[in-house]
Amino acid sequence: MAVAAGDVVILKSGGQAMTVIGVDKDQAECIWMGEEGDLFRESIPAVALEVARELEAGDEEAEDDGAAAEDELSVA
Repeated sequence: MAVAAGDVVILKSGGQAMTVIGVDKDQAECIWMGEEGDLFRESIPAVALEVARELEAGDEEAEDDGAAAEDELSVA
């Protein structure tokens, strides 16, 4: 899988979202913010990363509609 600078990625094993700031051969240079606001930077093998799925406006509306439908069913 190819990642490019600007991609938001996560480790395939899970974890925090990171931003790719550069790619060199099979390594991706990533940055992310820690829980206390610290900035971290690390070179990670690209094979260990996957692009994070971002919610689009349509996805958020679909989730809201689903919650409303569940409410209607439980009331009836």
